[in-house]
Amino acid sequence: MTVESTAARKTTRSSGTKRTASSATKKTSAKPAAKAQSPQQPQEPELIQLLTPEGERIHHPEYDIDLTAEELRGLYRDMVLSRRFDAEATSLQRQGELGLWASLLGQEAAQIGSARALRDDDYVFPTYREHGVAWCRGVDPTNLLGMFRGVNNGGWDPNSNNFHLYTIVLGSQTLHATGYAMGVAKDGADSAVIAYFGDGASSQGDVNESFVFSAVYNAPVVFFCQNNQWAISEPIEKQSRVPLYQRARGFGFPGVRVDGNDVLACLAVTRAALERARRGEGPTLIEAFTYRMAAHTTSDDPTRYRRDAEREEWEAKDPIARLKAYMENEGHADAAFFEELETESETLGKRVREAVRAMPVPEHTAIFDNVYADGHALVDEERAEFVAYQASFEGGEAE
Repeated sequence: MTVESTAARKTTRSSGTKRTASSATKKTSAKPAAKAQSPQQPQEPELIQLLTPEGERIHHPEYDIDLTAEELRGLYRDMVLSRRFDAEATSLQRQGELGLWASLLGQEAAQIGSARALRDDDYVFPTYREHGVAWCRGVDPTNLLGMFRGVNNGGWDPNSNNFHLYTIVLGSQTLHATGYAMGVAKDGADSAVIAYFGDGASSQGDVNESFVFSAVYNAPVVFFCQNNQWAISEPIEKQSRVPLYQRARGFGFPGVRVDGNDVLACLAVTRAALERARRGEGPTLIEAFTYRMAAHTTSDDPTRYRRDAEREEWEAKDPIARLKAYMENEGHADAAFFEELETESETLGKRVREAVRAMPVPEHTAIFDNVYADGHALVDEERAEFVAYQASFEGGEAE
């Protein structure tokens, strides 16, 4: 699947039917008949796109946006710093400083564009990969790393930034977002709610239940699906026979597919969906068509199920490179801006690295604390067993 430089072209894929020996040797001068399209691989719909992979600005009749040079530089800065933080976190995990990390590499435009469409009073329900959204909501990156290091349970007050704690269970945050949005509507507020999830989570029952409730109750919520093509190791063709955004139609609200590597399009489409929610017109499903250029998490090996050529194809559509090309071509940024940003990027990486290494190591038994308010016999038993197990390693005698 590719994102073309204007609107995505509709293509017909073959059904994959094997040729028989007789058909292979049969000679004919007639043109072969068009092969039937597979129900698992339907025609790809058009994308909402405002910036081509080459950095060419185009316009859309329904979704368009006019940004100043300063605003463009702000979006670029957000993406660059988010990627730098993400790269540092990946390195820290490889060095044993973090237990796990879920990279956002390649999805910066989807996250920054959608997050910068939000108002301060809007509320965000993320998964575990929305590091760029967290950045835009003012969450200190070290708080995210503290969670993946195991020294805190989130580290920030969700109500301070209107940014909920990361959700590991796939899809459950969409129900939380729907319930919160229903409450917002009952309170008479004009704020909106956005829920992030991936293409894999879209197959979860929780997500589909949230679609039902949000539609029936006309909840002011935007469902933002980052379709990064791979649900851990399964391609999207094994999850849905129709493009994901079209699922919204069956629940009674609109869906739209946007070029997830185009920060301008993601900003414009999300802003329109949020405004629609605030007007009381109900939910919208946005499918940001993007690509996960890194592994699902640092415990994953994508080389076992993905082709190198596929990644190379998407690297040519890099969201940061395309905005940089546009700004340079239009004179919206000079060499001094990029140099200063590079310095800021390295400073951020150093700050994050030093902060993580300075984090205290919690007591091993802390995991058993606060499970119950007044203690529990089973937890006490499990704690004792764990302490005995740890003691068996003292002196390095245990195998």
